[in-house]
Formats: sequence, structure tokens, C-alpha cells
Amino acid sequence: MIVVENLYFSYKDVEILQNLNFCINSGKWISIIGGNGSGKSTLARILVGLLPISKGKVIIDNIVLTEENLFLLRARMGIIFQNPDYQFIGCDVKHDIAFGLENQNLSREVMENKIFNIAEKLNILHLLDCNPQELSGGQKQRVAIASVLVMEPKIIIFDEPTSFLDPQGTQEIYNLIEDLHQNNNITLITITHDWEFAFRSDEIIFLQKGNLLKKDIPINFMKDEIFLKNNFINLPLFLKLYYRLQQDFNRLSKPPIILSKLKDFLWQYNLKM
Repeated sequence: MIVVENLYFSYKDVEILQNLNFCINSGKWISIIGGNGSGKSTLARILVGLLPISKGKVIIDNIVLTEENLFLLRARMGIIFQNPDYQFIGCDVKHDIAFGLENQNLSREVMENKIFNIAEKLNILHLLDCNPQELSGGQKQRVAIASVLVMEPKIIIFDEPTSFLDPQGTQEIYNLIEDLHQNNNITLITITHDWEFAFRSDEIIFLQKGNLLKKDIPINFMKDEIFLKNNFINLPLFLKLYYRLQQDFNRLSKPPIILSKLKDFLWQYNLKM
């Protein structure tokens, strides 16, 4: 479990995060969303100990995050950055995935088995001997994810991992994150601008100018049209359609979670007309 209490972060006398309080239960998938300057990426970096806390505290699995136990807690966490190039240091994919394992006093056989298994899981076995700089954006991000997953962290933070990807690469990473959530007991935190993607998670944290305005399950965000519109959120197409239909058919009660559900939703609506 992650607990954030009265968290502040300032930079050059400017408060970037202000009095944040929330908790994230183990094994849950949380999306942190907000506009530019909302403090999303700053919060992600604080949670993994890359930025210092100005005031307040972060508690991870009942351990308060401090400089003294930073190394211990980092072993439980991993982060995937917007630009996967930041995570490449080896001459080929295999060495990049192996980098974190080299400090664990593992035998070569155990290391190679771990690398093979994670590469197979992420469908990058054919890339192990490639130079990371020769890969596509989606392939690079898969390698970056593999280098984190191979360490078997309990918590993974994805800091806008699709920012540099085309639509196909974006969807591949989205599907991969969803698969990780469904098939692994890992706490996932995704930093994103994409509301449709955020609606797939267990809970959403909405930040604005360093303040936590709302933390709730996706369905409650969807139903709160006034909150969404008051906070200048560019609503996904399927949600705009839902609100428009609701004006004409007031018995609609549950909007579709993702765009793929919209077809059935509209078909049912048409039958009731």
C-alpha cells in the first residue's frame, strides 16, 4: 500500500504540489491525470525517490520514505519514463534488461533465464541482440518495461509511456499495461492525459495546479458531468455521445467504460427509441 500524507513539493519558492492526501491499495491500478503543470510527473518522481519531499510524507508498505531507506524502497518499485531512451545504457537489448540484475549476485544461468522469460512474455525475444537505438518507439518502450519487470517490483509507475508513440504503438502499450493488471499482483500507477485509457483503471486521481481535486472510481467520474466540464476536461467522444443521448433519454444510467462498448450501447439505445 502507498499512503501519501500532507505532501508538499516546492521548487524555487513555487509550490508544485500542495497538501496531497491519498492512499493506493496493493494490487490496484490507479491513473493520475491532469493538464500540463498539474504536478503529475512531479508526484511520480517523488514516489520513487527521484525528488525530495518538501513537507509531509510518503509511506510504502508501512515504511516511511526517507533518504536512509531509499535504496530499500527502490527495490520494490520501478518507473517507465515518457522517453524510453532515458533508460538505455547497454549496447544491446539483452544487456539493458540485464543491467539491474547484475547487482543481485545472481548466477549467469539464473540471469539468462530471467531475461529469456521476460523477453518471451513481452514478445521481444527477437530483439535481444539489437541495438536499442535501432528499434521503433513501441519496441523501445517494451524493452524499457522489460528492464523494470525483470526486477520483479511490487509497484510500477508509467509516466506517460506513450507520449512518443504513434497510435498503433500507443494501443500496444495500453494493452500491455491492462494485461499486467489482470494477470499480475502488481500495483500500477499510470500518469496520463488520455481519459479513455484512464477509465480502464480501478481508480482515477485528478490533479489541477498541484491540488488533488478528486479521487474516485471511473464510473463516478463519468457520471459527474458538471465536475468534468467545470475543470475544462476535453471529454472522450464516447462520453460526449453519452451525455448527448442522456438529454433525450433520461433513463440511461451507466455509460460505457471504453469506446469499444459504444456500439452495443448505441444499439440498445436505438432499440428503445
